[in-house]
Parts: sequence; structure tokens; C-alpha cells
Amino acid sequence: MDGKKYVITIGRQYGSGGREIGKMVADALGIEYYDKELLTEAAKSSGVNQELFEAADERTPSFFSNLWSFNLGFNSGAYLLGNTPMSDDSIYSAQCSVMKQLAERSSCVIVGRSADYVLRSNPRLISVFIHASIEARIARIMKRNDCDTVDAAKALAAKKDKLRSSYYNFYTDKTWGDAASYDLSIDSSKLTSQEVCKVIVDYVHLRLKD
Repeated sequence: MDGKKYVITIGRQYGSGGREIGKMVADALGIEYYDKELLTEAAKSSGVNQELFEAADERTPSFFSNLWSFNLGFNSGAYLLGNTPMSDDSIYSAQCSVMKQLAERSSCVIVGRSADYVLRSNPRLISVFIHASIEARIARIMKRNDCDTVDAAKALAAKKDKLRSSYYNFYTDKTWGDAASYDLSIDSSKLTSQEVCKVIVDYVHLRLKD
């Protein structure tokens, strides 16, 4: 590659291994990796408690949050909504700003949080979506002890995917998980995580070879 900065965004079904694969890709390419770390950066940038970002992370804004944001104005400053001094939209805006800053700072991998849409104007953006069979996802979820039973793991996967889908579809004009929304869509249950990483890295080299 020519040494210019680039960014790889990774959307993922819950339990598909997207986070693990994203870290492997970043390590293989020697670039930065951001997942939950993005919340820390956003919190530091806005001067707000990180717990607020975690509470709103990849969740669609509530009706009352939007109502307050509309009535008070997007740039009206901090205000209280229950115990929350920022609207969900304000938190999302701060997170978007951080993603853009990180992409400008250095080449990186960013997992989730509609990063592919936020950074869509970047000419050196490569967007990836990782999915897997429900059986493979259940096995991964249970292996990392997120759930004790198959039924619980299946229900958790459905819940998490619904939250991610609603969040993505709310903030973008694309459809979460639709192959047409991404440069590359991969079924991680057909390959090992190492092999999926290699496919992505090879694709990156081919796309950015000029």
C-alpha cells in the first residue's frame, strides 16, 4: 500500500466473532483498533461520564430524549433528562466526531456504531459485515460464558441484533446486515477467525494497492 491513511469498519451480528476478527485484522495490518475504546475517547472529548456513553451505546434514542432534544435545541448545552445530562442524539454526535478524528489521525479498524456510514465520505474506507449461522453464534456465546443455555444464548443474540439493527437503521439511510450496504460481507462460520482475517487483509491490500 502507499502509506496513506485508511479505515476499516466492521459491522457484526452478535456472536459472530466480529470484535475478535477486527482486532486480528488491526494487528495483522499494524494499525489502531477501536471498539469500546471509542466510548472512552468520546467521553474524554465531551467531558461527560463514560457511563452515559455505555448506556446509549448502539441503542436507538428514546422518544422522550428526542422530544427534549427537539424542544431545547441540539446545541442548547447540557440538560437533565432524568439523571442524564445529555440527549442520546448529543451522545451520538460526540461519538461521530470522535470517529472522524480517529480516522484522520491514523489508519484504524472501528467496530460497530454505524462507523461505515459516519465515515462514508472517506475515499479510503473499507466496510465489512461479519455474520454467522445461529448455531455457530450460540456456540461462541456459550463458550465465552455470556449464557448458560442454548435458548438463553439464542434469545440474547436476537435481542442484541435487534438493538444493533434498530440503531443502525435509525441513524443511517442503509439497512443493517444487507450485503449491499457493505464492501465485503463474510460468513464467519464457514472459515476460522484466522482465515476470515486473511480474507479481509487480502481484500484491503487489493483495494489499496495503487
